[in-house]
Amino acid sequence: MTQHHEVVVIGGGISGICAAIKLAEAGVDDVVIVEKAETFGGTWRANTYPGCACDVPSGLYSFSFAPNSEWSRLFATQPEILDYVDKVAREHGLAERTRFGVSVLGSRWDSTENLWRLETDAGELTALFVVSAAGPWNEPNLPSIPGLAEFPGEVFHSARWNHDYDLRGKRVAVVGSGASAVQFVPAIAPDVAELHLFQRTAQWVLPKLDHRVPGFEKRAMRRFSFAHKALRSVEYALMEGLGVAFRHPRPLMQTVQAVGSAYLRAVVRDPALRAKLTPDYLLGCKRILFSNSYLQSLTRDNVDVHATGVTEFRGNTVVGADGTTAEVDAVILGTGFHILDTPLADIVRGADGRAMAEHWKGSPEAYLGTVTTGFPNAFTVLGPSLGTGHSSAFAILEAQVAFLVSAIARARRERWAALDVRPEVQARYVEQVQAALAGTVYNAGGCQSYYMDENGRNSFSWPWSTGELTTRVSTFDPSDFTITHDAPVPA
Repeated sequence: MTQHHEVVVIGGGISGICAAIKLAEAGVDDVVIVEKAETFGGTWRANTYPGCACDVPSGLYSFSFAPNSEWSRLFATQPEILDYVDKVAREHGLAERTRFGVSVLGSRWDSTENLWRLETDAGELTALFVVSAAGPWNEPNLPSIPGLAEFPGEVFHSARWNHDYDLRGKRVAVVGSGASAVQFVPAIAPDVAELHLFQRTAQWVLPKLDHRVPGFEKRAMRRFSFAHKALRSVEYALMEGLGVAFRHPRPLMQTVQAVGSAYLRAVVRDPALRAKLTPDYLLGCKRILFSNSYLQSLTRDNVDVHATGVTEFRGNTVVGADGTTAEVDAVILGTGFHILDTPLADIVRGADGRAMAEHWKGSPEAYLGTVTTGFPNAFTVLGPSLGTGHSSAFAILEAQVAFLVSAIARARRERWAALDVRPEVQARYVEQVQAALAGTVYNAGGCQSYYMDENGRNSFSWPWSTGELTTRVSTFDPSDFTITHDAPVPA
């Protein structure tokens, strides 16, 4: 491998692909992507479980600069999304810029040379700028449950699905009832002998307004560029309408919740089961789930819902916190990801030699979710406080990429050696975000979600509209940074 590059992008998912494409368009030619897997795709490469699909309309869940007229459904499936992402990357020549099968083991800022030193399993790399695009849905959260390691049957996480294991006729325990389980439970329920869902917390589920895209609509999208833009505009308006309810939960989100309550009553006729599946918090406090088959699958005769967490495994017996038990042949963990405690924060060391996790002390902070004080020339895509319950990740990451491209281009033009966001700028931004979150459903909905960090602070959510996010996050202002000049700029 070439040992030095102007920009190293960590991760070949949608964030890394967008960053590399836009940097190249801005004239930054020496860009390399370091990807631990053997292909592009990120989250959509890792998550291959049955039923995996997007819960944002496909028109929005795609790059604005690479419209796709070939989606088969309004909400695209995982194979389609992976094909799309891979196609965009290769059409922009990123395969030649990517080092596949290379893992980053550590990274530190060299204040003497004003560059980043990255330790990889293929040797050291140095870079003037680093873009962390590993994403928050990258590392599975594996629970520490007594006896799980000794379970005699098959165990795997939904993001590491074992397709070689035949679930047909097996007794299966599913631990967790979040976004992944809502998709794979209906897909496997008809084939297993028994399915025991261990649900620590009930989830609000809304019907998914999904449908197959007819041929005439695809043809219109291919032929008329304005048709695709119009579709995106309509979908955006609908999603932003939902976003208003997140910011004004009473009475707006209560109105949306009434739809969820009616849907639950219509699908689940058994009062005892319906009671297990009825959340005790306001819709939107946790991630809203959409499905036309999840609640229906839980009414099957071979499915048993255990409204409890799991406390231990005794041999092949799963033991719930309420004392209920189930003997099973396989365990599927739908336990989510390391969202706020990303492992990358443990191996990235800043100007003072401390890891990013040491700076954060359990509460991740980044100005505009993108740059963290003490870590010069480093950018994080899909970082802290940029998550929403109604927006597409593509809108968020494209705004961040616009910011970092502007910053790097300005640094090249002005011959800056380093730029580091000023501590008071970051602190003021974090304070504004936290103040605005106080009245949102994320904070005031009455639940405990992965939005909350280990200190009880919401370090995940964005409290304003997508429009404000796009405008604010994409704007690079040099006055927010401490600039180190490499040499005088020619007159």
